[in-house]
Amino acid sequence: MDINKYIGNKIREFRENKNLTQEDLAEYLNTTSQTISRYEIGDRKTNNDILFELANYFKISINDFYPPLAFDNAKAIEDENIVFIPVLGTIKAGIPIEAQQEILEYIDIPKKWTDGGKVFYGLKISGNSMTPKYSENDIVIFEKMEDMLSANNKDCAVMVNGDDATFKKVSLNDNGIVLIPYNTSEYNMMIYSKEEIANKPVRIIGIAREKRTRL
Repeated sequence: MDINKYIGNKIREFRENKNLTQEDLAEYLNTTSQTISRYEIGDRKTNNDILFELANYFKISINDFYPPLAFDNAKAIEDENIVFIPVLGTIKAGIPIEAQQEILEYIDIPKKWTDGGKVFYGLKISGNSMTPKYSENDIVIFEKMEDMLSANNKDCAVMVNGDDATFKKVSLNDNGIVLIPYNTSEYNMMIYSKEEIANKPVRIIGIAREKRTRL
């Protein structure tokens, strides 16, 4: 499937459903009708900033621009009881999860998980610091969470010193926090004092809830 053509067809579909011209859409996006035309025929990639603007304009979810996805060769199911969440390659410091732009794909989770306003995102695992529990290219689903006490003894995405996120098991003690790899033969623990937690800073940004491994 050509994802750019798929998204372009959806843009045209939503535009026509609202009886809008390409000129109307171009004016809203502060661009040209030629650019809109290229989006719609799939000749130009539509970045996520544009898709978020369009989703707001059409009053839809950004997920509506993407095809439903399936794992392990299962058939895609259109079901009101599921929602799609983004899978990120990395997490950039200072940018909320919902606004991350390096979206690799979207995957489905049960809608009931989001009860109470809970937010989820996926990360594609790179490297082997968490083997054997997690393997490279596994997709781990995280619940957005910043409470350190809730993260204790759990596998978490952690932001350290404004860098990209690291994925480690979290252990809290009286002195601070320890980030523990499962692959201890190749990787060392990362230890931070309470002062370093405050000053670097060290922040929990998600607790692992589920792992998905593609065959």
